[in-house]
Amino acid sequence: MATILVVDDELGIRALLSEILTDEGHTIELAENAAQARVMRERCRPDLVLLDIWMPDVDGVTLLKEWNGSGQLSMPVIMMSGHGTIDTAVEATKFGATAFLEKPITLQKLLRAVEQALVKTAPPRPAAPVVGLPTGYVRSEPPRIAPSIGLVPAPAMPVSNALASEQSFELDRPLREARDAFEKSYFEFHLAKENGSMTRVAEKTGLERTHLYRKLKQLGVDLSRNKRGNGI
Repeated sequence: MATILVVDDELGIRALLSEILTDEGHTIELAENAAQARVMRERCRPDLVLLDIWMPDVDGVTLLKEWNGSGQLSMPVIMMSGHGTIDTAVEATKFGATAFLEKPITLQKLLRAVEQALVKTAPPRPAAPVVGLPTGYVRSEPPRIAPSIGLVPAPAMPVSNALASEQSFELDRPLREARDAFEKSYFEFHLAKENGSMTRVAEKTGLERTHLYRKLKQLGVDLSRNKRGNGI
């Protein structure tokens, strides 16, 4: 997951973007103006910056030009604006912006832009050396492995089936207890399937995020172990 710096003078925008991107497993740093953005860029070295254009002290395009001109534009920058024009977007792109998001920003556009920006800047994985070849050589094709006689590999079980097979319910109990047990297993299944993303679970189950949080807390679902980056 990535470290993302959100720069916006509106508290509500910063809080909303922070909540959504944190649920996606990213580490979020916040700045409300250009001065704070400069400090946070040096301190946390973000993998991506979401930068608002219209800010009270120094506007986002000016800050982008500053980073570009001083050789500090080492990360992708996505510009955001509620009053942007085509000329503004073109200018920002000319000075190094990778994308432009118009407010109000939809969830799908935000996640798509973030994913595309991070994929473009991800370093290519080096080919792993193969044992038995001289140092400095890599094999372009994977080595062939002779099949072991008498061993038949078991078919891979889909993740959803594997998770579902672990669920069991005791029906000889009051209806409310049985229903709560089912709902807890239901939400734990979707949390595991979506790698702890509350945003995707809310979309999949058809619940508002606030109601989903309240429901999971009521059922005693452990959210910490479903967060990305914790091995789940």
